[in-house]
Amino acid sequence: MRLGFPLLAVPLLALSVARAEAVEFAFSGYLDARVLAPAEEKSWVQGGLGKFRFGPDRGNFRFVEAIGQVQASFSSELSAIVVGRLEPTDSAGLDFLEAYALYAPRAAGDLSWSVKAGAFFPSISMENDDIGWQSPYTITPSAINTWIGEELRTIGAEATLRWNAGAFGTLSVIGSILCCNDETGILMADRGWGLHDRTTGLLERIRMPDATIRIFRQKPPFYSGEFDEIDGDVGAYGGIVWQLPDSLGKISVIRYDNNADPAALSARDTGWDTRFWAFGARTQFDNIILIGQHMAGTTSVVSRGTLMVTKFQSAFLLASLDWEDWRFSARGDVFQTRKTPAATPSPFSEDGGALTIAVSYTGIANLRLAGEVLVMGNHRLEYRNDGLPVHLTTSQAQLSARYSVN
Repeated sequence: MRLGFPLLAVPLLALSVARAEAVEFAFSGYLDARVLAPAEEKSWVQGGLGKFRFGPDRGNFRFVEAIGQVQASFSSELSAIVVGRLEPTDSAGLDFLEAYALYAPRAAGDLSWSVKAGAFFPSISMENDDIGWQSPYTITPSAINTWIGEELRTIGAEATLRWNAGAFGTLSVIGSILCCNDETGILMADRGWGLHDRTTGLLERIRMPDATIRIFRQKPPFYSGEFDEIDGDVGAYGGIVWQLPDSLGKISVIRYDNNADPAALSARDTGWDTRFWAFGARTQFDNIILIGQHMAGTTSVVSRGTLMVTKFQSAFLLASLDWEDWRFSARGDVFQTRKTPAATPSPFSEDGGALTIAVSYTGIANLRLAGEVLVMGNHRLEYRNDGLPVHLTTSQAQLSARYSVN
């Protein structure tokens, strides 16, 4: 069941509880153009096994996307947010990334709470906190946050209860009930981890690698949904975030379970039972920020009467230095998947790692100039099916000019 257009109505329901003359609107967004030295491998976006957003088929200069966010504030406590994207090359054009209402009443002493309802990114990332699920540190986010942008969207409600513990900081408890993420895990199982900054739109279907489809004796191209309800069951996630005092940082622990039936089928898609733990920490020393995150879980599907399980895990460590109008960042990623059962090594299992170096400059009004070099090494038997070596080392360089509107 596709819920795309009905989802966009969720934040607009807030209009029924506020007078129209009290509404204040705010718009923010950006335009992003890039000069690229792309990887030699065909991108997964175009049906290849490449992990990056860009391959060699589209040239070295691209207008990448335009992101726009509209926020309607009905009071100091109630607002609605819609985030849209115009992408001229890699999708059908206009799509939506988020559409939700946020209610955050004033604190009652040391306690406060808030609730979101609609479609939005789950509160998991320590890295991606810019508009449109972007990172302020690098052009390309970590493998963990790449996957969250690809396959996860909370379609439901998320509530947060916060306790201001004074000298001990602030402790937050997060809980969510969600639907319509039953296909989550198909990319992880069939393509593996990715490294790119392209998020999946709420209305689109994503392309699976052609080499994978041929293994299953189907004819490419094949597209899968991500944000559909197949089995009629709800999923959930929850966790704890501890914001340390005196800007020392924060620590988070999140458990996610989409509670999908791995044997469920729709007319076009299958259910994937996906669950994971995510652990994160962030701290700051003067103008240096350190971020670390680890994720480990499984995704399962019933294929030809057999339960196929993919175990996945990834971790990264990022360091970023702010110096006047400049930001210098470096990040190391490691990632792995294991497909079971398998009498012989599975073509879908992988071991890999990546190093990202980035620098950005914000000394010109409304403009962020950024450069990045990303090098990845990966071992995956499936690469043979696309004429690639099973031990693959690949790289990508980007120069980005992002013009922001506020």
